[in-house]
Amino acid sequence: MIAITGATGQLGRLVIESLLKTVPAGEIVAAVRQPARAADLAALGVQVREADYTQPATLEGAFKGVDKVLLISSSEVGQRLPQHKNVIDAAKRAGVSLLAYTSILRADTSPLALAEEHKATEEYLKASGLAHVLLRNGWYTENYLASAKPALQHGAYIGSADDGRIASAARADYAEAAAVVLTTPAQAGKVYELAGDEAYTLAELAAELSRQSGKTVPYVNLPEAEYAKALEGAGLPGPFAAILANSDIGASNGALFDDNHQLGKLIGRPTTPLATLLKVALQ
Repeated sequence: MIAITGATGQLGRLVIESLLKTVPAGEIVAAVRQPARAADLAALGVQVREADYTQPATLEGAFKGVDKVLLISSSEVGQRLPQHKNVIDAAKRAGVSLLAYTSILRADTSPLALAEEHKATEEYLKASGLAHVLLRNGWYTENYLASAKPALQHGAYIGSADDGRIASAARADYAEAAAVVLTTPAQAGKVYELAGDEAYTLAELAAELSRQSGKTVPYVNLPEAEYAKALEGAGLPGPFAAILANSDIGASNGALFDDNHQLGKLIGRPTTPLATLLKVALQ
């Protein structure tokens, strides 16, 4: 059996959707904090089990009889490492043969503040002795497209990435890659640096937004602190706004760029283009 943690999240649901194309529903475990939110998955025949990253007892129960686990990184920045440790420890106690972890692009050398907990998790996973594979996911294109409609409203797309090139991909592309790895033999010890086939600057994103909308939307590059303040003003929590601004600074220095095309090779097709995803985002 294959267990997906955080299965009711955006990435988790997409991974299960991909797995269902080749894996019987009864062989998939949706490990979730609130089982009631996974009623639609249960209706498909997927096993739904309670699994709270902060409650080790639930994790061990969720992994009973499971062969492989996909640990989708926690969304609680600042609390990720202890939560991830609980999952890894429970998987080891349950006799799981392989754990796949959704890390971040070049976690071991990334300058992003967001990479710190991922790097620490990777180190803990290695020290645990549990057979594992690292899915070092690059940026989700959706992270930037969430600002498309606000940019149209305000007449500018803002950020701090300057002219750094960003090789992002659709969340669904990363989900499909995870499903491929989970259903392919001999993955233990592998490290996948995953990113989109095409890279763009935020100025190029703004130009594509202008083309598709018919409105002129320039890209305005802001200092890190000013961009973080703008994000906070838009309703984001201060610490998260600071992380996003820091990530843009990292992007300006190449932290979100990669051109090895491992993601496209893994899923057997080109990654979804920015223009395609933007069209959907504007609907």
